[in-house]
Amino acid sequence: MLGTNSVIGFIPTKDFAQARAFYEGVLSLHLTATDDFALVFESGGTMIRVVKVGAFQSAPYTILGWQVPDASQAVSVLAARGVAFERYPGMAQDAHGIWTAPGGARVAWFKDPDGNVLSVSQHP
Repeated sequence: MLGTNSVIGFIPTKDFAQARAFYEGVLSLHLTATDDFALVFESGGTMIRVVKVGAFQSAPYTILGWQVPDASQAVSVLAARGVAFERYPGMAQDAHGIWTAPGGARVAWFKDPDGNVLSVSQHP
């Protein structure tokens, strides 16, 4: 039933100013609206609502990711903008933090200012 409808992503934040600086300034997402409840961004035709919440514990896993044509290039651009990529024990990540999955996908993880885990991935 929902397979033909658009998806909306939701990301929690405690601080609109920090979130806006990161998602708009660092990740270059297009801000389409703001209100008392959310910063609304558009990314590749998908709406992403960065919602203001009270205290919350960020999840230890990826909550949102972007499929990119070249993971190395995406990591390079983001790193130049100050993004630090995560390292995970037991995962063979390259010098830039990119892990190559057994099926050939290449993934790198980073966190937003609230500690939410995000990723960029390149799929074969």
